[in-house]
Amino acid sequence: MPLRLGFAFTPPMPPERIRPVARAVEAAGLDELWVWEDLFTESGIATAALALGATERISVAIGLMPVPLRNVALTAMELATLERAIPDRLIAGIGHGVLPWMAQVGARVASPVNLLREYAEALRGLLDGETVTVDGRYIHLEGAALGWPPLRRLPLMIGGGGPVTQRLAVELGDGLLLANTLTLDEVVTAAAIQNSAAPLVITVIAATGDTAAERVEADLLSWRPDATPDTTRFAAIGGDAAAIAALLNELAELGVTNVAIEATRDEPDVDGLIAFLGREVAPLLR
Repeated sequence: MPLRLGFAFTPPMPPERIRPVARAVEAAGLDELWVWEDLFTESGIATAALALGATERISVAIGLMPVPLRNVALTAMELATLERAIPDRLIAGIGHGVLPWMAQVGARVASPVNLLREYAEALRGLLDGETVTVDGRYIHLEGAALGWPPLRRLPLMIGGGGPVTQRLAVELGDGLLLANTLTLDEVVTAAAIQNSAAPLVITVIAATGDTAAERVEADLLSWRPDATPDTTRFAAIGGDAAAIAALLNELAELGVTNVAIEATRDEPDVDGLIAFLGREVAPLLR
């Protein structure tokens, strides 16, 4: 299966940019738009709804919604509403969220893995049209069922950084979402855990132009201050179309199925970068 190439709409971009960016992704011929839900920036559901409404073809994926922040019934209702209204293009993603942010709003739990397991099982059942009763450590539902469940199996991806969560994603999810600043060795480890035909999705910070390498390194170090990009290879790239495509093709060989390109925080021309990806990078992908 050929690598699916998408673009990530990230929190440094203001909400008023979501519809223009979504249209640019579709016009460039890319496959997917990935949206984030970061605390106090943008809602994953609202952003996905705007992107779906602004486009006709591309998949719109939420990667990811933090489960401590959201009641599972509400998440199921919102996802089902979007899928029924604009079918066959939505991909859902859930995960722990940034744990200090969850603590900031009083939502952090003692066992994030147990919560994610209970949540994923309950959400899958609700989205599949089941009547769900569960009395778990964190999730409590009594005879809960959606009035308008999706008419197809809505893909439910699970994000994970560590091996325990990644194994949970393989067990319960329809694919594994990886972080945006992984080393290639970390990608290999995750791919070995995935070890299936399910999607393996990664976000890659990328830029082109004269200062591309420096801008990508600055963003990488802002996420991982202890990174050593001079000696360790990361899934991040600044360079021309051939250099970017070479990294993406290498990731595909390692088992990655979907790549969402993330612009640097100081990207001067997001629409131009999206067009460049479709016009010059996509044709070089295997």
